[in-house]
Amino acid sequence: MSLAFRSGRRPILAGNWKMNLERKSALGLAAAVRERVGERDDVEVALFPPFVYLDEVARLLSGAKVKVGAQNCCDEASGAFTGEISAAMLVDVGCDWVILGHSERRHLYGEGDALVGAKVKAALVAGLKPIVCVGETLAEREGKSTEQVVSRQLSAALAGVSRLDLARLVVAYDPVGAIGTGKTATPDQAGEVHRYLRGVLGGLHDMEVAKSMRILYGGSVKPDNVRDLMQVADIDGCLVGGASLKSESFLPLLEFR
Repeated sequence: MSLAFRSGRRPILAGNWKMNLERKSALGLAAAVRERVGERDDVEVALFPPFVYLDEVARLLSGAKVKVGAQNCCDEASGAFTGEISAAMLVDVGCDWVILGHSERRHLYGEGDALVGAKVKAALVAGLKPIVCVGETLAEREGKSTEQVVSRQLSAALAGVSRLDLARLVVAYDPVGAIGTGKTATPDQAGEVHRYLRGVLGGLHDMEVAKSMRILYGGSVKPDNVRDLMQVADIDGCLVGGASLKSESFLPLLEFR
Protein backbone atom coordinates (compact mmCIF):
# COMPACT_ATOMS: atom_id res chain seq x y z
CA MET A 1 0.00 0.00 0.00
CA SER A 2 1.38 3.42 -0.92
CA LEU A 3 2.37 5.95 1.69
CA ALA A 4 -0.06 8.43 0.12
CA PHE A 5 -3.02 6.07 0.58
CA ARG A 6 -2.01 5.27 4.16
CA SER A 7 -2.10 8.99 4.89
CA GLY A 8 -5.81 9.10 4.02
CA ARG A 9 -5.36 10.88 0.69
CA ARG A 10 -6.77 8.65 -2.04
CA PRO A 11 -4.34 8.49 -4.98
CA ILE A 12 -5.35 9.98 -8.33
CA LEU A 13 -4.23 8.93 -11.80
CA ALA A 14 -5.23 11.54 -14.37
CA GLY A 15 -4.70 11.01 -18.10
CA ASN A 16 -4.20 14.28 -19.99
CA TRP A 17 -4.62 13.44 -23.68
CA LYS A 18 -3.71 16.98 -24.81
CA MET A 19 -4.29 17.49 -28.58
CA ASN A 20 -4.14 13.81 -29.48
CA LEU A 21 -6.33 10.88 -30.59
CA GLU A 22 -9.37 10.68 -32.87
CA ARG A 23 -12.94 9.73 -31.97
CA LYS A 24 -12.49 5.97 -32.46
CA SER A 25 -9.22 5.74 -30.55
CA ALA A 26 -10.48 8.06 -27.81
CA LEU A 27 -13.56 5.96 -27.18
CA GLY A 28 -11.61 2.72 -27.39
CA LEU A 29 -9.09 3.92 -24.84
CA ALA A 30 -11.81 5.17 -22.49
CA ALA A 31 -13.57 1.79 -22.72
CA ALA A 32 -10.35 -0.06 -21.92
CA VAL A 33 -9.70 2.12 -18.87
CA ARG A 34 -13.28 1.67 -17.68
CA GLU A 35 -12.96 -2.10 -17.93
CA ARG A 36 -9.62 -2.23 -16.09
CA VAL A 37 -10.74 0.08 -13.28
CA GLY A 38 -14.00 -1.80 -12.79
CA GLU A 39 -15.26 -1.27 -9.23
CA ARG A 40 -11.92 -0.30 -7.68
CA ASP A 41 -12.16 2.43 -5.08
CA ASP A 42 -8.55 2.48 -3.87
CA VAL A 43 -7.55 4.90 -6.64
CA GLU A 44 -9.37 7.74 -8.38
CA VAL A 45 -9.03 7.76 -12.17
CA ALA A 46 -9.90 10.62 -14.51
CA LEU A 47 -9.46 11.11 -18.24
CA PHE A 48 -9.03 14.49 -19.93
CA PRO A 49 -9.90 14.26 -23.65
CA PRO A 50 -9.83 17.14 -26.14
CA PHE A 51 -12.95 19.33 -25.98
CA VAL A 52 -14.56 17.82 -29.10
CA TYR A 53 -14.67 14.32 -27.56
CA LEU A 54 -15.75 15.25 -24.05
CA ASP A 55 -19.46 14.60 -24.56
CA GLU A 56 -19.00 11.16 -26.11
CA VAL A 57 -16.36 10.03 -23.62
CA ALA A 58 -18.53 11.26 -20.73
CA ARG A 59 -21.51 9.28 -22.08
CA LEU A 60 -19.38 6.15 -22.43
CA LEU A 61 -18.13 6.49 -18.85
CA SER A 62 -21.47 7.42 -17.32
CA GLY A 63 -21.94 5.37 -14.16
CA ALA A 64 -18.35 4.11 -14.22
CA LYS A 65 -15.67 4.72 -11.60
CA VAL A 66 -13.64 6.62 -14.20
CA LYS A 67 -14.39 10.35 -14.30
CA VAL A 68 -14.01 12.89 -17.11
CA GLY A 69 -12.41 16.29 -17.14
CA ALA A 70 -11.45 19.09 -19.52
CA GLN A 71 -7.96 20.37 -20.22
CA ASN A 72 -8.87 24.03 -19.72
CA CYS A 73 -11.78 26.43 -19.34
CA CYS A 74 -12.55 30.12 -19.69
CA ASP A 75 -12.49 32.47 -16.73
CA GLU A 76 -15.75 34.07 -17.93
CA ALA A 77 -19.19 32.53 -17.38
CA SER A 78 -20.59 33.44 -20.83
CA GLY A 79 -20.48 36.10 -23.51
CA ALA A 80 -18.67 37.17 -26.68
CA PHE A 81 -15.50 35.14 -26.19
CA THR A 82 -15.00 33.38 -29.51
CA GLY A 83 -13.40 29.97 -29.22
CA GLU A 84 -13.71 29.73 -25.45
CA ILE A 85 -15.51 27.09 -23.37
CA SER A 86 -17.10 27.98 -20.04
CA ALA A 87 -16.94 25.90 -16.88
CA ALA A 88 -20.74 25.57 -16.89
CA MET A 89 -20.62 24.11 -20.41
CA LEU A 90 -18.15 21.48 -19.21
CA VAL A 91 -20.46 20.51 -16.36
CA ASP A 92 -23.34 20.36 -18.83
CA VAL A 93 -21.62 17.67 -20.91
CA GLY A 94 -20.65 15.55 -17.89
CA CYS A 95 -17.26 16.81 -16.71
CA ASP A 96 -16.24 16.48 -13.09
CA TRP A 97 -12.70 17.85 -13.38
CA VAL A 98 -10.71 20.54 -15.19
CA ILE A 99 -6.95 21.08 -15.53
CA LEU A 100 -5.90 24.69 -15.02
CA GLY A 101 -2.52 26.42 -15.28
CA HIS A 102 -0.82 23.57 -17.13
CA SER A 103 2.73 24.50 -18.11
CA GLU A 104 1.81 24.43 -21.79
CA ARG A 105 -0.98 26.94 -21.19
CA ARG A 106 1.35 29.16 -19.18
CA HIS A 107 4.38 29.03 -21.45
CA LEU A 108 2.94 28.48 -24.94
CA TYR A 109 -0.17 30.63 -24.60
CA GLY A 110 0.96 33.19 -22.07
CA GLU A 111 -1.54 32.46 -19.30
CA GLY A 112 -0.38 34.38 -16.25
CA ASP A 113 -0.93 33.77 -12.57
CA ALA A 114 -3.90 36.15 -12.33
CA LEU A 115 -5.72 34.47 -15.23
CA VAL A 116 -5.14 31.02 -13.75
CA GLY A 117 -6.55 32.25 -10.44
CA ALA A 118 -9.65 33.63 -12.18
CA LYS A 119 -10.17 30.31 -13.95
CA VAL A 120 -9.90 28.42 -10.65
CA LYS A 121 -12.68 30.56 -9.17
CA ALA A 122 -14.88 30.14 -12.27
CA ALA A 123 -14.43 26.37 -12.18
CA LEU A 124 -15.31 26.15 -8.49
CA VAL A 125 -18.42 28.29 -8.95
CA ALA A 126 -19.60 25.96 -11.71
CA GLY A 127 -19.06 22.87 -9.54
CA LEU A 128 -15.92 21.51 -11.20
CA LYS A 129 -12.93 20.11 -9.34
CA PRO A 130 -9.78 21.89 -10.54
CA ILE A 131 -6.36 20.33 -10.88
CA VAL A 132 -4.17 23.41 -10.47
CA CYS A 133 -0.74 23.03 -12.05
CA VAL A 134 2.42 24.76 -10.90
CA GLY A 135 5.98 24.25 -12.07
CA GLU A 136 9.28 25.84 -12.97
CA THR A 137 11.21 25.90 -16.24
CA LEU A 138 14.53 24.12 -16.56
CA ALA A 139 16.30 27.49 -16.44
CA GLU A 140 14.45 28.41 -13.25
CA ARG A 141 15.39 25.10 -11.66
CA GLU A 142 19.02 25.52 -12.63
CA GLY A 143 18.85 29.05 -11.24
CA LYS A 144 17.57 27.62 -7.95
CA SER A 145 14.25 29.50 -8.29
CA THR A 146 11.95 26.48 -8.05
CA GLU A 147 10.52 27.33 -4.63
CA GLN A 148 10.00 30.97 -5.48
CA VAL A 149 8.20 30.14 -8.74
CA VAL A 150 5.87 27.45 -7.45
CA SER A 151 5.04 29.44 -4.31
CA ARG A 152 4.09 32.47 -6.41
CA GLN A 153 1.98 30.38 -8.79
CA LEU A 154 0.18 28.46 -6.06
CA SER A 155 -0.50 31.54 -3.93
CA ALA A 156 -2.01 33.38 -6.91
CA ALA A 157 -4.12 30.39 -7.95
CA LEU A 158 -5.61 29.93 -4.47
CA ALA A 159 -6.05 33.61 -3.57
CA GLY A 160 -9.58 34.07 -2.27
CA VAL A 161 -10.44 30.35 -2.39
CA SER A 162 -12.36 29.33 0.73
CA ARG A 163 -11.37 26.49 3.03
CA LEU A 164 -14.53 24.63 1.95
CA ASP A 165 -13.65 24.93 -1.75
CA LEU A 166 -10.10 23.74 -1.13
CA ALA A 167 -11.53 20.30 -0.38
CA ARG A 168 -12.48 20.04 -4.08
CA LEU A 169 -9.14 21.21 -5.40
CA VAL A 170 -6.02 19.23 -6.30
CA VAL A 171 -2.52 20.60 -6.96
CA ALA A 172 -0.17 19.18 -9.58
CA TYR A 173 3.57 19.81 -9.69
CA ASP A 174 4.17 20.12 -13.43
CA PRO A 175 7.89 20.89 -14.03
CA VAL A 176 8.30 22.32 -17.52
CA GLY A 177 11.69 20.73 -18.05
CA ALA A 178 10.21 17.24 -17.67
CA ILE A 179 7.17 17.62 -19.96
CA GLY A 180 7.64 15.42 -23.02
CA THR A 181 11.41 15.27 -22.54
CA GLY A 182 11.69 12.06 -20.58
CA LYS A 183 13.72 13.99 -17.98
CA THR A 184 11.61 12.96 -15.05
CA ALA A 185 12.59 14.34 -11.67
CA THR A 186 13.96 11.69 -9.37
CA PRO A 187 11.55 10.63 -6.61
CA ASP A 188 13.69 12.57 -4.12
CA GLN A 189 13.63 15.73 -6.26
CA ALA A 190 9.87 15.50 -6.82
CA GLY A 191 9.26 14.73 -3.15
CA GLU A 192 11.26 17.76 -2.09
CA VAL A 193 9.05 20.09 -4.15
CA HIS A 194 5.89 18.33 -3.01
CA ARG A 195 6.89 18.78 0.62
CA TYR A 196 7.57 22.43 -0.04
CA LEU A 197 4.18 22.88 -1.72
CA ARG A 198 2.47 21.28 1.26
CA GLY A 199 4.25 23.78 3.45
CA VAL A 200 3.03 26.63 1.23
CA LEU A 201 -0.52 25.31 1.58
CA GLY A 202 -0.08 25.28 5.34
CA GLY A 203 1.08 28.87 5.26
CA LEU A 204 -1.84 29.97 3.10
CA HIS A 205 -4.36 28.20 5.36
CA ASP A 206 -3.24 25.74 8.03
CA MET A 207 -1.52 22.37 8.27
CA GLU A 208 -4.80 20.50 8.64
CA VAL A 209 -5.77 21.74 5.17
CA ALA A 210 -2.27 21.08 3.85
CA LYS A 211 -2.22 17.49 5.08
CA SER A 212 -5.60 16.72 3.52
CA MET A 213 -4.92 18.15 0.05
CA ARG A 214 -3.65 15.93 -2.73
CA ILE A 215 -0.58 16.91 -4.75
CA LEU A 216 0.12 15.08 -8.02
CA TYR A 217 3.36 14.75 -9.95
CA GLY A 218 3.17 15.56 -13.66
CA GLY A 219 6.49 15.12 -15.41
CA SER A 220 6.92 12.22 -17.88
CA VAL A 221 5.31 9.56 -15.69
CA LYS A 222 5.66 6.06 -17.15
CA PRO A 223 5.13 2.45 -16.07
CA ASP A 224 8.82 2.10 -15.22
CA ASN A 225 8.92 5.03 -12.77
CA VAL A 226 5.41 5.26 -11.35
CA ARG A 227 6.01 2.88 -8.44
CA ASP A 228 9.08 4.73 -7.20
CA LEU A 229 7.28 8.08 -7.47
CA MET A 230 4.20 6.80 -5.67
CA GLN A 231 6.28 5.55 -2.75
CA VAL A 232 7.13 9.16 -1.85
CA ALA A 233 4.98 10.26 1.08
CA ASP A 234 3.86 13.61 -0.36
CA ILE A 235 3.12 12.39 -3.89
CA ASP A 236 -0.58 11.57 -4.06
CA GLY A 237 -0.89 10.57 -7.69
CA CYS A 238 0.17 11.45 -11.20
CA LEU A 239 -0.91 13.74 -14.01
CA VAL A 240 0.06 11.63 -17.00
CA GLY A 241 0.67 12.96 -20.52
CA GLY A 242 2.15 10.79 -23.27
CA ALA A 243 1.76 7.50 -21.37
CA SER A 244 -2.00 8.10 -21.11
CA LEU A 245 -2.54 7.89 -24.88
CA LYS A 246 -2.34 4.10 -25.16
CA SER A 247 -3.88 1.43 -22.99
CA GLU A 248 -0.64 -0.57 -22.95
CA SER A 249 1.18 2.30 -21.23
CA PHE A 250 -1.64 3.83 -19.15
CA LEU A 251 -3.26 0.71 -17.71
CA PRO A 252 -0.03 -0.56 -16.08
CA LEU A 253 0.12 2.70 -14.12
CA LEU A 254 -2.95 1.53 -12.23
CA GLU A 255 -0.83 -1.22 -10.69
CA PHE A 256 1.55 1.26 -9.03
CA ARG A 257 1.30 -0.63 -5.73
